[in-house]
Amino acid sequence: MAKKRVAVLISGRGSNLAALIAAAEAPDYPAEIVFVLSNRSDAGGIAFASQRGIATAVVDHARFGKDREAFEREMQTELERRQIDIVCLAGFMRLLTPWFVGRWDGRMINVHPALLPAFKGLDTHERALAAGVKIHGATVHFVVPDMDAGPIIAQAAVPVAEDDTPDTLAAQVLKVEHIIYPLALRLVAEGRVTVVDGRARIAGRASSTSPLVVPEAG
Repeated sequence: MAKKRVAVLISGRGSNLAALIAAAEAPDYPAEIVFVLSNRSDAGGIAFASQRGIATAVVDHARFGKDREAFEREMQTELERRQIDIVCLAGFMRLLTPWFVGRWDGRMINVHPALLPAFKGLDTHERALAAGVKIHGATVHFVVPDMDAGPIIAQAAVPVAEDDTPDTLAAQVLKVEHIIYPLALRLVAEGRVTVVDGRARIAGRASSTSPLVVPEAG
């Protein structure tokens, strides 16, 4: 079976991009990262991808003012040109319109630094600490028009220590993001994920919403 052609959309350094590229280097991985697209020319992930021979492009959202759909139409042209099968959002800091999301229904995934449906949106680590939760984590989900509301493909939990700060908690969560994002992409690329009644069902797994608990290092 031919490997799925994957594009990764980024706005910054591309930490999860690096994890996806590393995973895709395995001969048995069912997807290949063939294109990296950013809305910022100074995104560190663009240089990282270029150094590894991956095609890149920048579509600067600022050129389009408030016309979000025009910005997305240019992105769509770039993605179609490269015959992309799956889109991964990895720190892509733009809200997407229903027009764009609809074109990638069931083929666009995102990683979020919280255990959804808790702490949607920004500043998740600060909010988790303020709420006094004992477990935090990360989620990979399908992208739908509502922010951080798509069917959950994979989750990982990390314990919250009494002396955690937003920065230390973010570091722990990032470690598990690098585990579950390649896992989720593999599942989607293998065709093992279906969405039934708004929930992701994974072939060969009892429950697609059970969190993968990753113990604290050490």
